[in-house]
Amino acid sequence: MSSEPTPEVYERGRGMDAHNQVMRDIRAENDASYDPHEPTRVWIDEDNTPDGVYQSLTIILNTGGCRWARAGGCTMCGYVAESVEGGSVSHEALMDQIQYCLDQEAEQADGKSGLIKIYTSGSFLDEREVPAETRQAIAETFADRERIVVESLPDFVDREKVAEFTEQGLETDVAIGLETATDRVRHDCVNKYFDFADFEDACAEARAADGGVKAYLLMKPPFLSEGEALSDMQSSVRRCGAVEGCHTVSMNPCNVQRYTMVDELFYEGGYRPPWLWSVAEVLRTTTDVDAIVVSDPVGHGSDRGAHNCGECDDRVQRAIKDFDLRQDPSVFEQVECECEFTWELVIEEEAGYNTPLSR
Repeated sequence: MSSEPTPEVYERGRGMDAHNQVMRDIRAENDASYDPHEPTRVWIDEDNTPDGVYQSLTIILNTGGCRWARAGGCTMCGYVAESVEGGSVSHEALMDQIQYCLDQEAEQADGKSGLIKIYTSGSFLDEREVPAETRQAIAETFADRERIVVESLPDFVDREKVAEFTEQGLETDVAIGLETATDRVRHDCVNKYFDFADFEDACAEARAADGGVKAYLLMKPPFLSEGEALSDMQSSVRRCGAVEGCHTVSMNPCNVQRYTMVDELFYEGGYRPPWLWSVAEVLRTTTDVDAIVVSDPVGHGSDRGAHNCGECDDRVQRAIKDFDLRQDPSVFEQVECECEFTWELVIEEEAGYNTPLSR
């Protein structure tokens, strides 16, 4: 089996050839290289889970990159640009990355983290990215922890793989980049090929192995107005919360990453990341959903990340972080700014043909 799938294989029958051709051309501008023995990133944080708030160790493994991204991929995702060249990383190198992360935890954390989160900027459960041998070794390495999250596209989620972790006594969640519950938005704005029904099937597979699912949603992909993006997120959070086995919804505001279609649009004045007010509004209006709903705006306050006017960004971000841990919408009553009036006008007046109406 080739270590680098041809674009044609992943495009066939999916009707996404035009988007993928543009994405491949943009990604070809990148000429950086990365060390296969060191992770892309690692950090210590706190996360809200169905079992309470945990200290978390987050690991982004450096793999050969997302299979779909190598075919072209999602309009907003630049993570494949940080992948090891050649399409594959050995078991030994990946375990070196895990050891590097354990060493960082020992130096920086207050004891062992109860929650481990492992991402690959692709699919941890895709054996092209992470061999079965490595997956099993990682399950054994973290068997003394309480909870683990691994990332995957729905294609690769099956009960046998999830059971490798639950059988170690780990509460196990599969993080799935659903982006939106609306198939047309996922296909046409995000350039992601699967349907909501595939997400539901993946939830059933995880549940069959006593695992759960954490859905990742994307706030304001390209080609949506602010109001459309807000409405799409409100309905998507509700649809995810109604799926059995999906206990957490993490809404990620779109940020502008290099070597992406969003970056090209942003450079030409055709895209603005979402307002932090929009993020807060989704969280505030979906507290009745039967799931934990959180958000972690990356690059908040910058032109390339979710932002308001610049004066209130940090205050709103702190309220969002507070909400993530407490799930209490009253935190948003503590922040206000005159730019809310501009945001409200944007929600009301912005349309696809005039986006962005305001920077």
